[in-house]
Amino acid sequence: MQELVVKVTVGAEAPERTNQAFTVASAAATAGAKVSLWLTGEATWFAVPGRAEEFELENAAPLQELIGLVIEAGQVTVCSQCASRRDLSEEDLIDGVTIKGAVVFAEEILRDGVQALVY
Repeated sequence: MQELVVKVTVGAEAPERTNQAFTVASAAATAGAKVSLWLTGEATWFAVPGRAEEFELENAAPLQELIGLVIEAGQVTVCSQCASRRDLSEEDLIDGVTIKGAVVFAEEILRDGVQALVY
């Protein structure tokens, strides 16, 4: 099985990049790849209930649907430092989203056969 790690470093301030990251992650998950989506920086907020619903981009699938597809078929992780800077804990996040640190991210992307994309 192919593995894809997608790291999103932007939020609503860069709507097209944000949407591209979520679209690629959800499309890969739907296609059967093992997908790990990392939310960092301003993308961290999309793991908070209601925040993905506020995101709007013309001619784009709703962000909450895309993140839902990844949660269902893969995993979604928030950067621990990013969560800490925003006073967020796992209890504050959408069900199925976890918080992990840079060591876990590095372990994921350094495995053989893993493709990593950063948006």
